[in-house]
Amino acid sequence: MTNPFPVLGDISAEEFLADYWQKKPLLIRNAIPNFEPPVDGDELAGMALEQEVESRLVVGADWQLEHGPFTEERFQTLPSTDWTLLVQAVDLWVPEVAELLHEFNFLPPWRLDDIMVSYAEAGGSVGPHFDYYDVFLLQGAGQRRWQIGQRCDNDTPLATGTDLKIIADFKATNEWVLNTGDMLYIPPQIAHHGVAVGDCTTFSIGFRTPAATEMLDDLATELLSRGPAPTYLMDPPLTPAMANSNISAAYIAKVKALLLDTLNDDQLLAEWFAQFMTEPKYPMLVDETGEERVASIENPNAPGTYSHFENGLKADS
Repeated sequence: MTNPFPVLGDISAEEFLADYWQKKPLLIRNAIPNFEPPVDGDELAGMALEQEVESRLVVGADWQLEHGPFTEERFQTLPSTDWTLLVQAVDLWVPEVAELLHEFNFLPPWRLDDIMVSYAEAGGSVGPHFDYYDVFLLQGAGQRRWQIGQRCDNDTPLATGTDLKIIADFKATNEWVLNTGDMLYIPPQIAHHGVAVGDCTTFSIGFRTPAATEMLDDLATELLSRGPAPTYLMDPPLTPAMANSNISAAYIAKVKALLLDTLNDDQLLAEWFAQFMTEPKYPMLVDETGEERVASIENPNAPGTYSHFENGLKADS
């Protein structure tokens, strides 16, 4: 039987989601056979000159970070090795890059963040690091050596002397050289380190993983905008001694119960979550990018879908 998602190689979507997704890395050789990268280094450099495009340079063996937009003169003064140019959301600007997203239809489309494309000269790297999101690393032109390391968290020691979050004590457990069309899946919190073998491009298909604090902040704004009738904190049973003591555990229990009761509305949460997860990556640039992300909610278990059109996203009916 033919695999409906050839980008996963010989592994079915069911097996990938059960055994690998957010669990362990997976190397897929020849994930896209005869892959012809839709953008190259020169085109990325041209994009990085534009004010509207988010771009970065990481230069040297000590990973010095610079933010774009850049000038042609800056590119002319870069060293011959050990630097990387990264351009975010290339799928919003280049329709041929957006077409790559069709390869990942086995995942909820509203989880998608963007496709970042990087160009590196020999030795170019962003250092050993980890992320809190899922990413597929599709090799474009050239080769890149990837090392996989330990599982990390907020307590993992980081190196000093750079604005990047570089792991201070990276311990490689696996190593592969990826060729054009090969792909590596990296789950959240897994350390990884990629180094260019000669000049190369890499397409990073990333998926949104918002933090709880980020969601609570946005949800609070949504609740305030809707203007529902507020509920108020009431005291637990009081005693005179409580007037001169620290805040009691009974008060904390009351606060927790009030907040949980406020969140006990599945329809509200479903509508807010659909809106939150489909917020355009660059809301102020929607006219330029044509991006539109929509998830229609019929009930909390029916989030709807969207699909790419031109340079953006459009809801499926």
